[in-house]
Amino acid sequence: MSHAVAQASPSPRPGRPQNNLLSATGTTIFTVMSALANQHGAINLGQGFPDYDGPEDVIDAAAAALRDGRNQYPPLTGVPELRQAVAAHNKRFYDLDIDPDHEVIVTSGATEAITACLMAVINPGDEVVLIEPLYDTYVPTVKLLGGIPRVVRLSPPHWELPRAELAAAFGPRTKAILFNTPMNPTGKVFTTAELAFIADLVTRHDTYAICDEVYEHLTFDGWRHIPLMTIPGMRERCMRIGSAGKTFNLTGWKVGYVSCDRSLAPNVAKAHQNLTFTTAPNLQRGVAVGLMKDAAYFRELRESLQAKRDLLGAGLAGLGFGVLESRGSYFITTDVRPLGWAGDDVAFCRTLTEEARVTAIPNTAFYAQPGAPDHYVRFAFCKNDALLNEALGRIERWLSKALPNAPAR
Repeated sequence: MSHAVAQASPSPRPGRPQNNLLSATGTTIFTVMSALANQHGAINLGQGFPDYDGPEDVIDAAAAALRDGRNQYPPLTGVPELRQAVAAHNKRFYDLDIDPDHEVIVTSGATEAITACLMAVINPGDEVVLIEPLYDTYVPTVKLLGGIPRVVRLSPPHWELPRAELAAAFGPRTKAILFNTPMNPTGKVFTTAELAFIADLVTRHDTYAICDEVYEHLTFDGWRHIPLMTIPGMRERCMRIGSAGKTFNLTGWKVGYVSCDRSLAPNVAKAHQNLTFTTAPNLQRGVAVGLMKDAAYFRELRESLQAKRDLLGAGLAGLGFGVLESRGSYFITTDVRPLGWAGDDVAFCRTLTEEARVTAIPNTAFYAQPGAPDHYVRFAFCKNDALLNEALGRIERWLSKALPNAPAR
């Protein structure tokens, strides 16, 4: 007598198509390059995260908050301490009067904040003006919400705002502009004149502005961040996004915050409710401590990152890279053509990872339109000096073997 158990036939997988946009979207370049870096034991100067921790008092405050008996759902828009700190931060740095009870929404990271702000104002068929090179979630998020991206390109090496092209991108169906300053990956800090031009377009076309300002405190060489919200007429039209991850070198915490007019805040909050609902309360309390730190912290943050930018930039220039100016952010853009590299930026970054064991990001990953320049790569300098020097040494040894005809080093 057989004791075999009959096996049920496996159910066939559904054959109906899944979401077309997501199915056609590849894995983000940051995940791909970080995995390649791990595979080859490479120094990861690709993804923008520090290899050092944030301020001890901020971490201690978050740790203590785990033990204070307030670990259940916090308020939808954020704990009062953080909303008040965000409002005070706006006043201290930009002289913006923000109501912490009606004009601040805390989100689970700035990426969620971007999505919530887009959800708050656009309907299917609305157009959203974007400026490339751009953060790689902008275009997919606009499309997932039924919006239509209208992309305007900045050109290296100076990344000036192309005013005629930007003006042409605005039209009767434009609902919003979404842009990043200080800008990833270019390191551009938008000038007062450029912001005034954007403000005029926003006013004339009766649109909104979603302002990704996560690198607001990471500016160099005397450059200072100017929120579009501070330009006359923009207070009621802007959704201003900040990030604890970038301001306090705590990227894994994923705490973002939106400052916007009370006419916009309810829809941003409703979008947040339907995305994540809320954010870890202990992390929020830690960030509140951070935003209230004295001016010395923010000055030292700028100065330390500027020194790291200078270290890496000078080292790469000495190795023969064409190094572009970086006025802000975690990143520096380089041109690989002076090295004698004949391939594109993707091949360069893959080869650099596999052979030199240093990882960078190809700049074409930040473009949504065809025809992007394919000879620029982005390095992150938010790393310890010893690691930056080790990366430069590895690149130098690789260049001497792989590209012996590169410029003298």
